Amino acid sequence: MGHADQPAIEINNLTRFFGSFKALNDISLVVHPGETLAIFGHNGAGKTTLLKILSTVMKPSNGEVFFNGRNIALESETVRRDLGIVSHRSFLYLNLTAYDNLAFYGRLYNIDNRSQRIKELLERLNLKARMHDKVSTFSRGMQQRLAIARALLHRPGIVLLDEPESGLDIKALDTLWQLLKEEDRTIVFTHHSLERGFATSSRVAVLSRGKIAYCPENKGSFSELHQAYSLSLEAM
Repeated sequence: MGHADQPAIEINNLTRFFGSFKALNDISLVVHPGETLAIFGHNGAGKTTLLKILSTVMKPSNGEVFFNGRNIALESETVRRDLGIVSHRSFLYLNLTAYDNLAFYGRLYNIDNRSQRIKELLERLNLKARMHDKVSTFSRGMQQRLAIARALLHRPGIVLLDEPESGLDIKALDTLWQLLKEEDRTIVFTHHSLERGFATSSRVAVLSRGKIAYCPENKGSFSELHQAYSLSLEAM
C-alpha cells in the first residue's frame, strides 16, 4: 500500500499505437487511494486498451504508469500481487471445479487460510452449492461471479474491472459492490450505463478518441456527465 498522500494510480502521458492508429493519446490521470473511478466512452474510445495497460498485459507505446509509487513496467511482478482484475476474459479453467480454480489462484498468491477464504467468497457470491462442479457447466453469470471471487481472493488494494456487471442479476450486483467496497480499495471500472456507473462511483471520466474528455476532481453532477458523454459521441 502507498502513503495516504501518494496517488494509488498515476498515469503520465500514456499513448498507445496500433499501427498508425492512436488508441490512447497522451493520457494523464491521477486516482487517489480509496476512490472508485468509472470510465465511460463510445466503442473504440480506448477504455479496454487503457485497462489492459493498467493490468500489465499490454505495454504502452509511450508514457508511464505508477501504482502506489511503483512503475508498473519495471515492477510488474510486485504490482500484480496487489492487483485484482475482472475483464472480458474470465481467466478460469473450464475443466476444473469452482473450488479448484480458486485453490489454484490461492496457491499462486500464497494466501493464508486458503480454504476458509475460498468458501467465504463462494458463499457470498452464491456459488457454494456448485463449488465442486466444473466451471464448464456454469452459466455466463455464474462464471462472472467466480471471476469476481478470483479477482478478490488475495484482497488486492487496486481492482480493475472491464464491464463487471455484465451477466449479473440484481442480487449479484449488490453483492459485487458490497465485496468491492468492504475494504479500502482503489477501484477503476468501465461501464456502458451512465446511470449505473455514476451511482456506484466516487469519480467519473469520459474517454473520447483516446483522450480524456471529462474528469472532474469532485465527480460533478449526472447532467454534466451526460452532457460530456453526448459531446464525446458528437466528436466521433
